[in-house]
Amino acid sequence: MIQTIFVLVAFICAALLAYTMTPSVRVLAFKIGAIDIPLDNRRVHKKPIPRIGGLAIYLSFIISTALFCEINRVIVTIWIGGLVLVAVGILDDIFRLNAWIKLAVQVAVALFAVLNGSVIDHVYLGGYINLGFMAIPLSVLWIVGLTNAINFIDGLDGLACGVSAISSLSLLIVVLLHGDIPSTILCAILLGSCIGFLPFNSNPARIFMGDTGALFLGFSLSILSVNGVFKLHAVLSFLVPLIMFALPIFDASFAIVRRLAHKQSPFTPDRGHIHHRLIDMGFTQKESVK
Repeated sequence: MIQTIFVLVAFICAALLAYTMTPSVRVLAFKIGAIDIPLDNRRVHKKPIPRIGGLAIYLSFIISTALFCEINRVIVTIWIGGLVLVAVGILDDIFRLNAWIKLAVQVAVALFAVLNGSVIDHVYLGGYINLGFMAIPLSVLWIVGLTNAINFIDGLDGLACGVSAISSLSLLIVVLLHGDIPSTILCAILLGSCIGFLPFNSNPARIFMGDTGALFLGFSLSILSVNGVFKLHAVLSFLVPLIMFALPIFDASFAIVRRLAHKQSPFTPDRGHIHHRLIDMGFTQKESVK
């Protein structure tokens, strides 16, 4: 009972922090020129919207974990890796960095995470399957892939943040059922940070989280899934993360294949994502997000 209350308090604290800090981040975005101007038909908003809202999510996560968690390698990995990705995200939200530079940074951050212990060294499918020398490249692929997957679906008001919140809740339920309280608190804090930001990001959005938030959330979810779900001694430990993140993984994979088929860079923005197709079919933003 006490543990449940502690998790709930951590969630509420993170949500309140994100909610109270977002207006200040919005003001900062205007001051530094982190504004998303709708210059092409890929964007569905009609007026300039400030970005870097993910900074509020990151700061909420940092403060809440410092208050409620015992500092370990997982938290340090998210803190440091998240800081690098948030910094890159802010620069990209202002200046639009080259996609390959961002990918190189993501790979470097993923390698840091793997070397710090966030590695998928086995899967459990009725018995242990040791991944051996494939553990490091597969772990890096998972971390980089999920980081980009959340970023790829960030195309409608509240979509990426909502998907991240649902994924955080799903992870929370799984690790809680297995008695992993430290991971449960981490998931609750990440969930709270998303929930606190959503009122400002839901349609009509007053601020976007931008690459600042999408990269951080994707990275955090990948680290939490590696340390909280893949390592479970259960038959579903391999399938559960794939099911949880099915939507962003499918959308990102299909986008890459689609762009390569058109002889384009896999990072070339287009209007072929699932949410764009729903909009083109006549659904509103709110209906597409739901």
